[in-house]
Amino acid sequence: MQTIDLNLDGFTDLPAGKIANIATCLQMFAIPETHQPRAAPPGFSLQPLAGSNLARYRALFRAVGEPWLWFSRLCWDDARLAATLDDPDVEAFALSGPNGDAGILEFDFRVPGAVELAFFGLVPDAVGSGLGRYLMAEAVTRAFARGPRRFWVHTCTLDHPAALPFYRKAGFVPWKRQIEVADDPRLCGIASPQAAPHIPLIAAADER
Repeated sequence: MQTIDLNLDGFTDLPAGKIANIATCLQMFAIPETHQPRAAPPGFSLQPLAGSNLARYRALFRAVGEPWLWFSRLCWDDARLAATLDDPDVEAFALSGPNGDAGILEFDFRVPGAVELAFFGLVPDAVGSGLGRYLMAEAVTRAFARGPRRFWVHTCTLDHPAALPFYRKAGFVPWKRQIEVADDPRLCGIASPQAAPHIPLIAAADER
């Protein structure tokens, strides 16, 4: 694993081909007083995604996340992804509607007492439709049905700009920050070179 020194009081240059983001972790310890369960919008339902649904899962993960450079699940081989989706302490769902899958909801219950909202999002055409409020209401209800001490999620500076305020409005409270550095997935074929145009693709250093 390649490492570099991090300047905690200034800038740190990254090697070409790398991307970096600042993640904000948010948490809640009880169902918020403002929480209101919502019925599924007409024509929509949550459908479980298991290890037998790898193609559907990957297509939905890409549709939701590629504009924001989600790449982690796309790096996994079939065996690893299937094992995760079939783990009894992992629950993944597609929000399916009249025009196909519109959103993803995934929980990780593997740490005792803590539920992670591992993935949450909508396809671009569904953003702003109100489906996100329904999906978050379901997320909170389903997470606390297991009686956890903590329900948490992280978002990052590569994500949709509305993500952080949306989570805070839902009742999550920020508690720590992390720095993530990774290979740019657009350079190795995991993501399209045209993905996330708001994040410049820097394949090689040019210091002329």
